[in-house]
Amino acid sequence: MEKLICALWAPEGVNRADYAARLVATLPGALKAARASSIRLNVRDATVGPAAPLNQQWQERQQDAVAQFWLPSANAIFREAVDDVLTTQSSRFEAWLVAESTIIPNAAHPPQAGSRTWGWSQASFISFLPDMRWQDAVSHWHRHHTRVAIDTQSNFEYVQNIIVRPLTGNAPAYGAFVEECFPLEAMTDPRAFFDAMGDDAKFAHNSREMTDSCAGFIDFGRIDVIPTSQFDFAHLDAA
Repeated sequence: MEKLICALWAPEGVNRADYAARLVATLPGALKAARASSIRLNVRDATVGPAAPLNQQWQERQQDAVAQFWLPSANAIFREAVDDVLTTQSSRFEAWLVAESTIIPNAAHPPQAGSRTWGWSQASFISFLPDMRWQDAVSHWHRHHTRVAIDTQSNFEYVQNIIVRPLTGNAPAYGAFVEECFPLEAMTDPRAFFDAMGDDAKFAHNSREMTDSCAGFIDFGRIDVIPTSQFDFAHLDAA
């Protein structure tokens, strides 16, 4: 089995809220029919509108949604049905093969079948520093930054996906995709984001530690960080 991350762009003239509703209603079933499993969607709907100031943009236009799922094989000749579905459901899609590592499983607010997951999800397409060896960037991320991200934030789910290779010809050259889930309050209150409600000293420490650690391996000029609503469709695997 192999995991894919797919960035989706809405058709011309379709706003993000309408596109989000369309994807949630139609994409999971179509992907399942194309042999995808463990399907998850991250969409930019009205619920995450207050988090717009947290958006960070490299791509123009920026992605409107993300589909995550597994296939028996991501080999192009076995992926045609999935590619057809994504082509039908978007004006553009780009895909990557990834290696998933679940750092914090969502035990606090587990996804409910086909419903919006509690809180909100920060979907981050990141690039590593260009003057840093890939091995060194990953070492910093895994040996140092992962602990910082756990200790300084209110994330209740944290999944790292190292990009193994692009699967589409125009896929942006990201190094990884990260999904982190936070309480709704963290969309607008930095202290809620950094797990420091009512504690100014802790907020200053946590935000500084996180910023410094990110600067140690991330190229901030080549990232797309998107606030999303998460919808999980793993229940379809049993259907």
